[in-house]
Amino acid sequence: MNAKNQQRFVPPTEQEGDHGPLEGAGVADLVQRMHRADRAAWEAVGRALPEVTAVIEVLEARMRDGGRLFYLGAGTSGRLGVVDASECPPTFGVEPGRVVGLIAGGDGAIRTAVEGAEDDPRGAWGDLEAFGPDPARDTVVGIAASGRTPYVVGGIEAARAAGLHTVAVVCNPDSAAAAAAHQAIEVVTGPEFVTGSTRLNAGTATKHVLNLLTTVTFIRLGHVKGSRMIDMRPSNSKLVDRGIRMIQEWSDLSDADAAALLEQTGSVRAALETLKRPD
Repeated sequence: MNAKNQQRFVPPTEQEGDHGPLEGAGVADLVQRMHRADRAAWEAVGRALPEVTAVIEVLEARMRDGGRLFYLGAGTSGRLGVVDASECPPTFGVEPGRVVGLIAGGDGAIRTAVEGAEDDPRGAWGDLEAFGPDPARDTVVGIAASGRTPYVVGGIEAARAAGLHTVAVVCNPDSAAAAAAHQAIEVVTGPEFVTGSTRLNAGTATKHVLNLLTTVTFIRLGHVKGSRMIDMRPSNSKLVDRGIRMIQEWSDLSDADAAALLEQTGSVRAALETLKRPD
């Protein structure tokens, strides 16, 4: 077969599925069909749970020793990393620099695409190097639905060469990102409802994986009591009310006394520790 007749390899996330044709379909039909298609995301994560578990076991040990978690990604993948990192301080009370989301093109790319930024294989290491990464304790997780984004692949390669522990979260099998990393989580979601739109099933599956990584890790590190966010930051009225209820669950304080103690101590954990101290 000559080169002209050879077919270019198309990864599963870029292939056309059996969801269409979509144009001309009614709203109820499209909603039902897309909802059915979404199941592929959860099924893909289910198949990858052993790999997720193995990554968390390494991540927990490194973060228990004071390490940080860095996410690297471009486009939707980068935004998902930034979202997950941003939610860790208010949810678990950890300092903002403990989980860091880096996106190709910088923070401005969170809202507006920065053309060409994801194609720079040296960009991620430049972004990461500014944080003074610690090879002994820090972990770098590269996120790329395609598994071939130069920003992510280059970042994983550079981080690994510098001695950091590296992980790839991808949605296609046998990818460059997975091959470059120490560990890989492959959530193979297959063709998208809208062909090639990896903000859909690939994005859903990726968000679920990132939820698992940080939530399970911080539970294991002691930031949850029972199923409660004992270290959350009571930064708005909803969270203040939640904090008061938690204090009351583990004490016999009135609403007013629980509220006063939360305001005085600044956190549910500190309030409960105060209650344990002898007068």
